[in-house]
Amino acid sequence: MSLPANARRTFFTALLLTSTLWAAPPQDDGAEPAATGFDALQGEGLAWREIGPYRGGRSAAATGIPQDRQTYYMGACGGGVWKTDDAGKSWKCVSDGAFGGSIGSVAVSSWDPNVVYVGGGEVTMRGNVSHGDGVWRSLDAGRNWEHVGLADSRHIPRMVIHPTDPQRVYAAVLGHLHGPNEERGVYRSLDGGESWQPVLQVSPEVGCVDVVMDPTNPRILYACFWRVKRTPYSLDSGGDGSGMWKSTDGGDSWTELTENEGLPEGPLGINGLTVSPSDPDNLYAIIEAEKGGVFRSRDAGETWKKVNSERKLRQRAWYYTRVVADPADADSLYVLNVGFHRSKDGGKSFESIRVPHGDNHDLWIDPADPLRMIEANDGGANITFDGGLTWSTQENQPTAQMYRVSTDNAFPYRLLGGQQDNSTVRIPSRNLNGGSIDERSWSSTAGGESGHVIARTDDPERVFGGSYDGFLTFRNHATGERRNVHVWPDNPMGWGAEELKYRFQWNFPIFTSPHDADALYVAANVLFRSHDEGGSWEVLSPDLTRNDKSRQGSSGGPITQDNTSVEYYCTIFAAFESPHEAGVLWCGSDDGVVHLSRNDGKTWLSVTPPDLPEWAMVNSLEPHPTEPGGCYLAATRYKLDDFQPLLFATLDYGATWRRCDEGIPRDHFTRVLRADPDRAGLLYAGTERGVYASFDDGDSWSSLQLELPIVPVTDLALKEGDLVAATQGRGFWILDNLSPLHQLDLDAIPDQNVLFDPRPSLRLGGGRGRGSSGRAGSNPAGGVWIHYHLAELDEETEVRLEILEEDGDLVRTFVPKSKAKGADAMEVGGLSREAGLQRFVWNLTYAGAADFPKMILWSGGMGGPRAVPGTYTARLTVGDQIMETAFELLPDPRSSASQEDLVRQHERIAAICVTLTNAHQGIRDLRGIRADLKTLAGKCGEEREDEGPFAALLDEIANAQEILTSVEEALYQTQNESAQDPLNFPVRLTDKLAGVKGSIATGDFAPTRQAEAVAAELTGAIEAELARLQEVRAVRLASINAGANALAIPAVQAEAKEEETDEED
Repeated sequence: MSLPANARRTFFTALLLTSTLWAAPPQDDGAEPAATGFDALQGEGLAWREIGPYRGGRSAAATGIPQDRQTYYMGACGGGVWKTDDAGKSWKCVSDGAFGGSIGSVAVSSWDPNVVYVGGGEVTMRGNVSHGDGVWRSLDAGRNWEHVGLADSRHIPRMVIHPTDPQRVYAAVLGHLHGPNEERGVYRSLDGGESWQPVLQVSPEVGCVDVVMDPTNPRILYACFWRVKRTPYSLDSGGDGSGMWKSTDGGDSWTELTENEGLPEGPLGINGLTVSPSDPDNLYAIIEAEKGGVFRSRDAGETWKKVNSERKLRQRAWYYTRVVADPADADSLYVLNVGFHRSKDGGKSFESIRVPHGDNHDLWIDPADPLRMIEANDGGANITFDGGLTWSTQENQPTAQMYRVSTDNAFPYRLLGGQQDNSTVRIPSRNLNGGSIDERSWSSTAGGESGHVIARTDDPERVFGGSYDGFLTFRNHATGERRNVHVWPDNPMGWGAEELKYRFQWNFPIFTSPHDADALYVAANVLFRSHDEGGSWEVLSPDLTRNDKSRQGSSGGPITQDNTSVEYYCTIFAAFESPHEAGVLWCGSDDGVVHLSRNDGKTWLSVTPPDLPEWAMVNSLEPHPTEPGGCYLAATRYKLDDFQPLLFATLDYGATWRRCDEGIPRDHFTRVLRADPDRAGLLYAGTERGVYASFDDGDSWSSLQLELPIVPVTDLALKEGDLVAATQGRGFWILDNLSPLHQLDLDAIPDQNVLFDPRPSLRLGGGRGRGSSGRAGSNPAGGVWIHYHLAELDEETEVRLEILEEDGDLVRTFVPKSKAKGADAMEVGGLSREAGLQRFVWNLTYAGAADFPKMILWSGGMGGPRAVPGTYTARLTVGDQIMETAFELLPDPRSSASQEDLVRQHERIAAICVTLTNAHQGIRDLRGIRADLKTLAGKCGEEREDEGPFAALLDEIANAQEILTSVEEALYQTQNESAQDPLNFPVRLTDKLAGVKGSIATGDFAPTRQAEAVAAELTGAIEAELARLQEVRAVRLASINAGANALAIPAVQAEAKEEETDEED
């Protein structure tokens, strides 16, 4: 139902104006304010749903509390700050609602553990690294947060708090990764972060990667500096300025240690340092250098000696390089790298300790108990109490970093994507067999951690997945078959891009044709196509990039080379075939050019937007839903230290382009733009900080964040009226049922009551439980989702929702919870009367059978029959306003049942519910009658004679009581007092019939003949007992009441008295 024309303008305006923004760091003068919109949309009509997978993603920050063995914190690289109060059995994100994204460091005051400092921006400088926004402080152990400065720091790998003064804190500020900036070095605050002073700086290109405090003397500090820079095509680790420094006066002055005796000659790269608490003159350092390794000093840094140069300790140095001393033994230390290494002989030799996941980044050791540790790695954080023999799980941390997302055509549809340093996953959008989406619901699929993953459109069990170095695999889930189908299987590992025949990026595109299910496309610097599932490939294009050879050299810097294809440049990074015209192909490159072919790749035309800044990475291309020449483009330049959003649109095959990112904050760079096929001009953008929506084809944008955490959004997909998001730090999410957005009119008014048209709904059950383990994604509620908007209402205004059959017969009535009673209470969701956009979910059931107080049954519930497929009406009454809309209920696509089968099932269950209601009402009634008879008998007993009218009346009462007790005991097992008593006291008629009802209700089938027969037999028996009850009412009570009246005693009522229903004989 659309709103009247004069009512449409202000409804959306109201949505924009009712926003209460999350706490945000101060912005520079002239910066645009954060866009308002759905961040705090009043009401619960739209909600993001967490899918998972529940397995940890990369963490580079972890810490514990010396005096608390159960409480720990970790910072996720994209997923915010997490806390456990039970030593890792469960984790909760404590930064949601305040901040989020990439976390570089977490520090807890040992003097007051309520004081927590967090530095934004991870130290693990991967090609898709995310930055932070400065320092956050909590004074109540993570319940509330305040931003306290260093907003331009981007990356803060370490924070250190004075042991007795939580106001005195140091920050190691690495600064901008992609360009120079002034806010780098060691910063100190003496007032809890209210102000900061740079106490050691080297240059705008060199930052501080670690700051270490002597655990026995807080005036002694050590700082590690690192020159590092990333561009779209290179990582440069090391050079002038990298080195180590020392202060003995709390940071007021510093002495450089870099050229002290025994340390390696430059150039130096990343370096780490640790102080032995048991002997603070004993230091260990790990240094990236040509002759680098592990170094030891026994005189507080004056002189050094190399003790180990094993490659396993210093490989891929930029990604690791942490060293941590054992608190109790000066000869024991840990080095973190791919493996988790421990030495007990001062670093001369190391043993590897098994941890739940590789690629290790941070370690905290309890100073009083060296066996208790928390360690952070590419799979999350894990805790040990026995020195690493056993660890807590990482399978309860929903912090996965997903590169991309696609959906398949299965039912229910599945989400496919790769998780950083883990496998690809294929995970259902809902679990039809349970209340949550747990690890049993999903599995790995084709490809590896970094790749696009795509299923065939005509067979979702056949999946293609990419990985780094151009690797491509095929998997048939139906048969278990796997095949490597690399386009050019010449392993490029370790080589620069300039040496390669084809340049495949770490995250190279894979896509299928919307016109030919056999056509599979893969992009390197040229576009390939296969018609035999990768058995052979044809080249469809020339090089569609700038092919600048100066940007294709080996990566890593002056010391250690690092070529994994992350830095391979001048590659196609986004592409698609037009859904409107076969053979129309669009390709966008990571070096900022766009090409179009309208003849199946025979010729290509450059159609790059003139206003697209040079060297921008075209991260996504999206076809216009209806215009054959239409295309949307999302690009980024964050690897050039430019964080502006870049969105463009064309309708004429790229002849002209329109920039369309106004309204998105200037530092929320854009990775993806998707167009909704169900409403013209409705667009969705995924940014570094969340999701935005536009209702005017990109002319303006508003936040669609709702309760989605602040997290980098790497990809979006639209499927069956839902919006799917892949995030870099919080896994997959779904915004279910976009129908309110499809119907929302920009001219709506805020005081309008509106009932939206429900979308066609499938006859599915299911709940939305997360599960008790905390390790599962949420299921959507099964049933019909009914959205409505309410104005502010007076307390007296009635709100009522009715569901009606097509002929107008009433199915159910729902009222707000505070007014709901009995069968009219909501089983799913709740009918809200709060102002704003709301959602009610009808769970498809009709009213069930009545029960009675303290009823215990063994084999069945009182639920009513489920609705059969067909047309229904939702009627919303708000005061004297009545709104109606029809909706369709569709059959479960898995079901083999005919409409006739479902009708027979429905009718039989409905008939049984009537019988059970009659029986249970009869029990209520007879209990009331019996209570009155007991009272009457008591009065007669006072006048009792061996013979005479009182004795005769007492005999009649006794006979009636005997019949009532017999009827009740035939209908219901009166000895039941607890749930498993029926194992001792045999079930009776209503319990048996409820069990048959439950049997008939199982699945989508007509009742079996035997179920019909048993139901008929039990129904007959119940009716016979109710006839006996009726005989007592109609005949025996009449006689008893006549006798009572003759003796001037009050008569017995024939119906139940509500206040007496719990009384027993």
